[in-house]
Amino acid sequence: MARTGNQKLKLLYIAKILEEETDEQHCISTQELIKRLEGYDVSAERKSIYNDMEQLMKFGYDIVYVKARAGGGYYLAGRRFELPELKLLVDAVQSFRFITLKKSRELIHKIEHLTGKHEAKQLQRQVYVAGRIKTENESIYYNVDSIHRAIQDNCQIEFAYMEWTPEKEWKPRRDGARYLVSPWALTCKDENYYLIAYDGAADRIKHYRVDKMGKIEVMDGMSRIGGDSFKQFDIGAYTNRTFGMFGGEEAVVTLEMPERMLGIVLDRFGRETDIRRKTEEEGLYLVRIEVAVSSQFFGWLAGLGALVKIVTPVNVAEQYRDYLEEILKRYKGKA
Repeated sequence: MARTGNQKLKLLYIAKILEEETDEQHCISTQELIKRLEGYDVSAERKSIYNDMEQLMKFGYDIVYVKARAGGGYYLAGRRFELPELKLLVDAVQSFRFITLKKSRELIHKIEHLTGKHEAKQLQRQVYVAGRIKTENESIYYNVDSIHRAIQDNCQIEFAYMEWTPEKEWKPRRDGARYLVSPWALTCKDENYYLIAYDGAADRIKHYRVDKMGKIEVMDGMSRIGGDSFKQFDIGAYTNRTFGMFGGEEAVVTLEMPERMLGIVLDRFGRETDIRRKTEEEGLYLVRIEVAVSSQFFGWLAGLGALVKIVTPVNVAEQYRDYLEEILKRYKGKA
């Protein structure tokens, strides 16, 4: 007697088998499909399989039949995500340090289920999360959700801002005093997630690493402030000029450099960067950029070497010289 226990689920099981076990290089024959359905307590005949495939295709499944003596059969051709897209998602999960090691593995495992088991093996070969420096704050996902809710509901938030002590303890700054800010945007920079917010007490825009924010509380009934400051606010420009997301006095800096160095600056600040030729013979250019003057900016500049020079403002050039001299002092007289 034919089994009928799960007959009403037959189409669903066929779709499940096609999604999990087939791709262009791995077809499933009608006979193998009938056998696989038996494992789900579903009976089927060859003729009924043809009709089932037709119904699934009418519903929208992109199913292809390959006619061959060996290795022929059905496979699912169209999927919501192509394999190269899934590889990009895996790379993104691996690269961002604000995603914890545990969560990285969980997310990659879920991504693997968006394709068949054969193609999923190609994703598994990309998993090199273990050796990367990752945040240890598992609450970051709830932090992001709370921040998005506050932005949507136009509310301020309160939180503790955490840091490591020399004893490697994770403790709040300012002796546990809470921070009260108006959240306006989230952005990624240097593999970290940052909140861009308005600090009413300081009367200016600030940013905070989301993985360092603890015990976020959405202040229902306390409307956000600082809206005027964000009307013309450009997040991309802000993150570009704020090196390492360290703040500092903002200034328009003119750099002198040879042509071969221009690409580095354009990669960092974009195509709209103001570039002018200085001298035809020497091939030098003047580049104007807006930056937050900080030790992080000077460190980036030092990495470009002696071919790049700060022309204006003079006070920033002097600060850069002092920065380099302080470093040099620590090595004077040492082998």
